[in-house]
Amino acid sequence: MPSYRAPIDEVSFLLNDVFSIEKYGNLPGFSDLSPDMLEAVLTEGAKLCEEVLQPVNRSGDQQGCTRHADGRVTTPKGFREAYDAYTGGGWVGLSADPEYGGQGLPYTVGAIMNEFASSANMAFSMYPGLTMGAIAALHTHASEEIRRIYLPKMIEGPWSGTMNLTEPHCGTDLGLIKTRAVPQGDGSYKIFGTKIFISAGEHDLTENIIHLVLARIEGAPEGVRGISLFVVPKFMVHADGSLGARNAVSCGSIEHKMGIHGNATCVMNYDGAIGWLVGAENKGLNAMFVMMNEARLGVAIQGLAQSEVAYQNAVAYAKDRLQGRALTGAKEPAKAADPIIVHPDVRRTLLTIRAFNEAARALVLWTALKSDVAHRSDDAKARQEADDHLGLMTPVLKGVLTDLGFDNCVKAQQMFGGHGYVEEWGMSQFVRDARIAMIYEGANGIQAMDLVGRKLPRDGGRAVMSFFNEVQGFIKANEANEALKPLLAPLGKSLGHLQQATMWFMQNALAKPDNAGSGATDYMNLFGLLAMGYMWAMQAKVASEKLAAGANGATERMNTKLVTARFFMERMLPETAAHLARISTGSDAIMALPAEAF
Repeated sequence: MPSYRAPIDEVSFLLNDVFSIEKYGNLPGFSDLSPDMLEAVLTEGAKLCEEVLQPVNRSGDQQGCTRHADGRVTTPKGFREAYDAYTGGGWVGLSADPEYGGQGLPYTVGAIMNEFASSANMAFSMYPGLTMGAIAALHTHASEEIRRIYLPKMIEGPWSGTMNLTEPHCGTDLGLIKTRAVPQGDGSYKIFGTKIFISAGEHDLTENIIHLVLARIEGAPEGVRGISLFVVPKFMVHADGSLGARNAVSCGSIEHKMGIHGNATCVMNYDGAIGWLVGAENKGLNAMFVMMNEARLGVAIQGLAQSEVAYQNAVAYAKDRLQGRALTGAKEPAKAADPIIVHPDVRRTLLTIRAFNEAARALVLWTALKSDVAHRSDDAKARQEADDHLGLMTPVLKGVLTDLGFDNCVKAQQMFGGHGYVEEWGMSQFVRDARIAMIYEGANGIQAMDLVGRKLPRDGGRAVMSFFNEVQGFIKANEANEALKPLLAPLGKSLGHLQQATMWFMQNALAKPDNAGSGATDYMNLFGLLAMGYMWAMQAKVASEKLAAGANGATERMNTKLVTARFFMERMLPETAAHLARISTGSDAIMALPAEAF
């Protein structure tokens, strides 16, 4: 049976030693987050995920969700109790506004809990995760009246939230949306249409489900300029907050999916359901993007989370499974064979996953801290710089962390040999669950195009130039550090590769856009590798300083950090050269064949 332990030590190292969380003490939420409180939150969150969520992960995968003849959907056994424990601990409102019942802690703390929960039970974590995204969208764009009606119950937990974008005929191209909204003359609208792939669209975990729905008001402009956002409750809400009649929204079916079986993925039918406008008419995408961007960072975390739990189980198996002898002679001669962790290729595989996990986690927390600055700082320049970072890094995180997270689940499954292909060992579920993260919230090819087509040229390239300058500044500031020299040389080389790729696009993509499209995925992965390399250099700097100061009992951990950093620089970061080479070939071969030739 699979197991999971939340990486509290890793998170603490990053927050306290690498990113110096005390520097953010001037921001709302951080000032209340003492080291003792942070440790208590991480410990309690880990306990909930390990002892409550993880035990119903495999059973939830086996049972799945069930739609009944009357449209009701029931979740797997144990999910409702787990949800009650989750909401009872205040975890949904961890980072939410205290004015509406939230705890007001930093978004960064919520991101950590998101990783723990997604590793323990990814399908379950999507129920509260989507609610948190809906809370953020309503908090930013809804009227005060709507916020007062919906946010307290969503933050407390009795009500959950969803996002309704996709329709049978359109996914990424939201300008094709047909769902319509008919004004009723009293400020409300009747919503007509069908939405598909709606995660947590119907379930038995909460007494009400609050749907955020993209629709087109009658007479609105065509395309994305005519889309509005509406809040549509499953049950109508009386003025005193009590629930009224059932709204005209129902689950037509649930999808039978490759993975995340414990989450109800629904076809939702809106047959004149009553809804209310969120934000301004025809500005629905602006409002929904708050939720979408939160969701994309959440999905990036899912890629990391599945890689982490798959790694933990693969390591445990590699230390226990006896097979063959070490190339340098028997390591355990009293046994019939050595554990497979003695074999170089097994170690290469495990180190590849570990090096990704620890760099990806740093990248997530670095970006989460930027999000807190962007939304909480009173310094306009700091907010702008943090917002630039978020815009640039969100597609990189979503695309690279989910691509490599899935690859790592496959690598971890491979460690089990034939047992990895057998369901009872649990590795298949990690592979199946991780696969969706590459697809939803904008397929990864779309993330790459967003990065190259929108984020790079935004504000004259201000964000990417800031990133280049930061990495170059780190290299220059530490060039005399002997312990870091073996890491800084490859980091500088890969920075050069990303700069060359960026310049190549500037010179070759404006006149021939297919050059950008052909190289976008390679560019995204090159960017992601360099960003993770930068995270490793930062961690190695701290580890070497701690070792020089005596390490305070953490000598083994800090030495392990340095070895893993060296492995990343020697074995993984050189792939930036291949990405640059592919980008530089342009689009001629890719676009040469007529469609009939495929």
